[in-house]
Amino acid sequence: MNKNSQGLKLSDILVTVLVAVLFAVAYNFVWLPYEAMKPLGLHFEQLIYGVWFMAAVVAYLIVPKAGIALLAEFAAGAGETIVMGKFDIPTFVFAFLQGLACEFVFMLFKYQSRSMMVCILAGVAAAIISLPIEYFYGYMSEVAGWNVLLYIIMRLISGALVTGVLSYLIVKALDQTGVTKLFRTSTQSDYDSL
Repeated sequence: MNKNSQGLKLSDILVTVLVAVLFAVAYNFVWLPYEAMKPLGLHFEQLIYGVWFMAAVVAYLIVPKAGIALLAEFAAGAGETIVMGKFDIPTFVFAFLQGLACEFVFMLFKYQSRSMMVCILAGVAAAIISLPIEYFYGYMSEVAGWNVLLYIIMRLISGALVTGVLSYLIVKALDQTGVTKLFRTSTQSDYDSL
């Protein structure tokens, strides 16, 4: 039986929650550079937006099992509201749907691939699902019509590069230090076969 097809163990959930807690704290600090970049115009702040999708991808790369991405992203979003010190419904909605989008991509690959391309697709999926939510909550409606396309392009680039590539590189570096061997075995042949 394939390890990835087995149900979640307590250790899987604990690792996922740990990743979520770390990202919940990080998510609160991302607001500083995000807001600082807004006055630059051209939606450059969107280039770092992908950080808010990273918990799902990083957790999945460490524990590549069904449900991990959704659990990690939702827990990170919930943790973000705790760190912020306020109950924020939009954050829960964003976290749930972004985690679900990543989960869908990993499911398409039957939870078998930890390749950079799959991470990029998950990041782009999370970016895409975040756009209608932004519109619903009125964030995108504040953007001038001619500028919406630039907004979307910057968000998608961030989903691909920050969420996808950066998450992959972080976990690959953790793999090389041996930190993640407690949670799953990872060899160079794993990466070469992907």
